Amino acid sequence: MTNIATLTLNPTIDVAYEVDRMFHTRKMRTKSEFYSPGGGGINVARVFVRLGGIARSYYMAGGATGDALDGLLDLHQLVHNRIPIAGHTRVASAVLETKTGKEYRFVPPGPSIRPAEWQACLDELENAHCKFMVLSGSLPPGIPDDFYGRVVALMRRRNIPVILDSSGPGLKGGLEEGGVLLVKPSIGELRQLTGLELITPDEIANAAMGVVHSGQAEHVAVTMGNDGAILANAAGQLFLPAAPIEAKSAVGAGDSFLSAMLFAISIGWDMGEAFRFGIAGGAAAVMSPGHDLARPNDIQRLYQQVSGIS
Repeated sequence: MTNIATLTLNPTIDVAYEVDRMFHTRKMRTKSEFYSPGGGGINVARVFVRLGGIARSYYMAGGATGDALDGLLDLHQLVHNRIPIAGHTRVASAVLETKTGKEYRFVPPGPSIRPAEWQACLDELENAHCKFMVLSGSLPPGIPDDFYGRVVALMRRRNIPVILDSSGPGLKGGLEEGGVLLVKPSIGELRQLTGLELITPDEIANAAMGVVHSGQAEHVAVTMGNDGAILANAAGQLFLPAAPIEAKSAVGAGDSFLSAMLFAISIGWDMGEAFRFGIAGGAAAVMSPGHDLARPNDIQRLYQQVSGIS
């Protein structure tokens, strides 16, 4: 089985609660409480391993919450390499209001990273052994905007393909280095990257093709929530609608999409079918409550539905 490595610069301890109703000021008693290791790359690794793959998680963590994150990764039986930092690892919260089905998410910016710490991360990645390197998640304060680009260049020297999933400066800085195998922006992230409104499917597809033609990425998978997803590469464009499911949470949907798509690529599927498997992975995550990610049985079942869509 092909092994991957994931990098999470700004991981989280994800806490999920359920309450009947949300009220300001008033103390609200929760019905449930769940803790999970989170952050883009860690989420990708969790789903990849569930599907039967092999993944190693590289991440920056510090303080008492960093130690707690280590413990959660052990509970999930994930192989991991921690790059220590002085700051405390962030804690993100998701609250489901059961009376309305609305979900409220609270995500702090994360600790500030010192130059010696991010340099230690680059040094650690020099020794990473994997078939694919996944750079996923936001840049924490203190990390230079071109950090993902530096990792792309490092991996190119080692002939390791890179998959990129970030936003803002992280996305832009990673793509500017060029040569990324696969990038997975949401429609909002693509709009921010291009500075365009991108309303129609043709506009979105053309913007994605622009990334391909620039040499920044070989494949671009744009996720659009309920509006489906678009795959762009040298072979052309493929639009697929979203899988028909009842949404319960948006937590981890993009990470589950990317992980499922990468898993399919890693076992030799062609890019179009891998894209369909990714859509099934994202839909499977949306079906799950806020404390969970996509489950293999749900992905496989939804893939059969997506495969029938042309």
